[in-house]
Amino acid sequence: MLRIEYLTKTFGKKTAVNDLSLHIAPGEIYGFIGHNGAGKTTTLKSVVGILQFDAGEVKIGGVSLRQDPIACKKMLAYIPDNPDIYEFMTGRRYLNFIADVFGVDEKTRRDRIREYADRFELAGDLEQPVSAYSHGMKQKLAIIAAWMHEPRLIVMDEPFVGLDPKASHLLKGMMREVCDGGGAIFFSTHVLEVAEKLCDKVAIIKQGSLVRSGSMDEVRGDDSLEEVFLELEAEE
Repeated sequence: MLRIEYLTKTFGKKTAVNDLSLHIAPGEIYGFIGHNGAGKTTTLKSVVGILQFDAGEVKIGGVSLRQDPIACKKMLAYIPDNPDIYEFMTGRRYLNFIADVFGVDEKTRRDRIREYADRFELAGDLEQPVSAYSHGMKQKLAIIAAWMHEPRLIVMDEPFVGLDPKASHLLKGMMREVCDGGGAIFFSTHVLEVAEKLCDKVAIIKQGSLVRSGSMDEVRGDDSLEEVFLELEAEE
């Protein structure tokens, strides 16, 4: 579903991501673990086409992001760590705007807005301007928007930050539903407990370089990563 090959991204003289390769298969929830500043967000923004990378290749569903970025973006959704939503819009108008961008028909968008707004207990707030939303409400709106066009790949940056426990539990269930349907999830976190309970596979990044990837049991069983885990646990 997602192939990252030798990805490198620099900012001036600083290498934020260094020669990173990861393969996320259909059906996988893949956690991207690292402390703050490790290069997680830069990687995710490069993967979804927000940042241009210096070297390497990204393929989504077998399509090159460099060669056909529009086709790639039709297959994915991205939820940043701090959703940047048009605050002058109402919640409903924003969701309809996203549905327009992805060509979702009227009946389908109406049904999905109703379903997901009810799930996240946001239905009563959709006529309010986004400027009146709390951070948690904006996060819920961003999640609903991401699910609007049934993407095959969903990329999320620290998606559980700002969500209440009920919404977090709901999102985890929705992530599994996507993967059970043949899609894939790639999300960043610095919370080991989340990765251990949720992920099929994980990758650890430190100072822009891949340290280890595999199942959580494989990664946890690597004694050489003890210092990395201690650093992550200190941040939680």
